[in-house]
Amino acid sequence: MTKSTLISIIIPCYNEAEGLAALYAALVQATKDSPEQFEFIFVDDGSKDGTADLVRELTRKSAHVRLIELTRNFGKEIAVTAGIHAARGDAAITIDADLQHPPSLIPELIAAWRAGAEIVVGVRRTGAGHAPVLKRAGSALFYRLINAISDVEIRARATDYRLIDRVVIDEFNRFTERGRITRGLIDWLGFRRAYVNFTPAKRYAGTAAYTYYSLINLALASFVSMSLFPLKVAGYVGFIITALSGPLGLFILVEKYMMGDPLGLNFSGPAILAVILLFLVGIILIALGLISLYIAVIHIEVTNRPLYVARPELDSEKEPAAKRDRRP
Repeated sequence: MTKSTLISIIIPCYNEAEGLAALYAALVQATKDSPEQFEFIFVDDGSKDGTADLVRELTRKSAHVRLIELTRNFGKEIAVTAGIHAARGDAAITIDADLQHPPSLIPELIAAWRAGAEIVVGVRRTGAGHAPVLKRAGSALFYRLINAISDVEIRARATDYRLIDRVVIDEFNRFTERGRITRGLIDWLGFRRAYVNFTPAKRYAGTAAYTYYSLINLALASFVSMSLFPLKVAGYVGFIITALSGPLGLFILVEKYMMGDPLGLNFSGPAILAVILLFLVGIILIALGLISLYIAVIHIEVTNRPLYVARPELDSEKEPAAKRDRRP
């Protein structure tokens, strides 16, 4: 007799007391007819409104509810990471606490997982949602930039509402870097994936914890963690400046001082000085670029990501039990 499949549902919370009861009711409603077993992991990220107390009350009423209470506000990415670390399930679903991620989509995520996907990503439909125009425009610009400079493609409008298989959880738990964007690390891992489109609902209660300042910081962290291009920008700029100012300076030297200005261009002293300064600035920036290459090597070593990620061998002896149990 095979054991029943366990799904961990991870909910990071920060000052979500007002909508917590509605969220839990929606999660129970969405999962009540599923053959899987569920655990609901609420990660309280240093809330100040009694969110943790309400979750404790839920833990007393249901053995399926768990609380991870962080000692202060560490940020959503760390809260999600803490939930993934604590997940016991054969798969885990991360979902926001504000009910913008519809819990009714959970069976569809599980169905895609059952069909063979190891990562199932919730994607906002084009033009869907209630975010301000500035926020949507900033999001579109972010995805264009990150996909232009990153080695890993990050799908536009992809959200943190996603299901990850046990093998993905185990690989994710090997990451040690502190400045992280969870969805970017999951995308870096690879694995088979599927996408489920959804229309986000309005926030049920309270206000969004992510301010524009927080989103900008998250974007900057994403650029740094997912690409080494920003580190090399100085070197590229220096190369361009040197490539332009070097030949121009040589032309001035030959035309004015060696040939006696036959073209009558009459380069002034300040103009010549400006070209010399540009050339020297280019050399300095190239030197910074070379230093950046060494810093890039240090960055790669310090983040300590695995050299590669491979699926477990799937013979009858070595295949993980969680995988065997969920096959038809």
